[in-house]
Amino acid sequence: MFQTFQKTAALSRLVPALALGLCMSGPVFAQGKDPVRIGLVSSQSGVFSQQGAEVIRGVQFAIEQANAQGGIDGRKVEVQLADDESTPDAGRRVAEKLAREGYKLLIGAIPSSISLAISQNLQRWDAAYFIVASKSDRLTGDNCKARSFRTSHSDGMDIAMIKQWASTFPEKKFAVLAADYIWGRDSGEAFAKAVQAQGKQVVLELYPPIGTKDFSPYIAQLKASGAEAIWVAEIGRDAIAFVKQAQEFGLTPAQRLIGHALIMNFMIDASGTALDNVQGNTTYSADIDTPRNKAFVAAWQAQYKRLPTDNEAQAYNGAQVIFAGVAKAGSVKPADVSKALRGATIDTVYGAVTMRADDNQLLLPNYVARVKRVEGSLRPVVEQRYDPGIVPAASADCKM
Repeated sequence: MFQTFQKTAALSRLVPALALGLCMSGPVFAQGKDPVRIGLVSSQSGVFSQQGAEVIRGVQFAIEQANAQGGIDGRKVEVQLADDESTPDAGRRVAEKLAREGYKLLIGAIPSSISLAISQNLQRWDAAYFIVASKSDRLTGDNCKARSFRTSHSDGMDIAMIKQWASTFPEKKFAVLAADYIWGRDSGEAFAKAVQAQGKQVVLELYPPIGTKDFSPYIAQLKASGAEAIWVAEIGRDAIAFVKQAQEFGLTPAQRLIGHALIMNFMIDASGTALDNVQGNTTYSADIDTPRNKAFVAAWQAQYKRLPTDNEAQAYNGAQVIFAGVAKAGSVKPADVSKALRGATIDTVYGAVTMRADDNQLLLPNYVARVKRVEGSLRPVVEQRYDPGIVPAASADCKM
């Protein structure tokens, strides 16, 4: 279950100096400084394993890049990897083991249920946790923790964008199909409130259990509902199964799909043409025009001969936030890193953004994209950017 990740490759395997914008002869680490020890908890098995593989790759790339440049604050970055098996119980168990072994800067879980299980134990473990994919508002709401930082978008951030975007929807009747766990329920209920506030109808809400393979009964209900468009908040294998069956059984394109975390790169790749022309939010694009993102994309292409995916980029970005905290604190102690990050401005792939002190939410721009064919491949193409100014205020339920 555990693997120690050590990068000792020759210079030919390091990220190219040109892409990194550096000239270097090899990594040099300061003597006497404790290393940065990262506990990478993500899904190597179970329903979230495809996303987990991308998150692992993104974090490992950030570590390789940092060590090629001499580490963080002169410290070598070390990482130990653990499989959360896509379940909260396993996630909590392996995260605790990592923290007890000294890998106290934790990162990488996919679903909110696992992130909630980890974040509730940070003080007891003397650890800190960096959320790169989990969206539930509870993580920065009634379950916020002083040592838990979300470096990605929350449901509330997505819905704030959707409220503005939905005002342009021509449809009047909607249905919801969302996964039956914390994130899916939060997403479906928030979307329903958003469109109902505009005088539109939600005629059907369906919450299939995680692991559903046959969506035909749900598709039959959606087809009979009279909904003109369907809000879809499914993820991973379930989402892939749904969109392929929706196409097969003629639900689409007759009824338009609108996606929450639906048009992710790995799901597009696995769905044939089922997501072609589908709109949804996207958390990252390789086209983001910032110096940090351009350097990241160039380095990634040099190593992998392709663009980074959304999961890979968000994981990379989360690792960069850890590195910024260590550098600002001059320490690897979770308490010191946490204190240094609260309220800090951080240079990220999204530009210079703030880690809000009230709830440890990174205030990011958000994007609407449409799946289009670019250079022979389908991928999300950004159609609209929404400024961080629309991000909702911190929840009054957050008490840190």
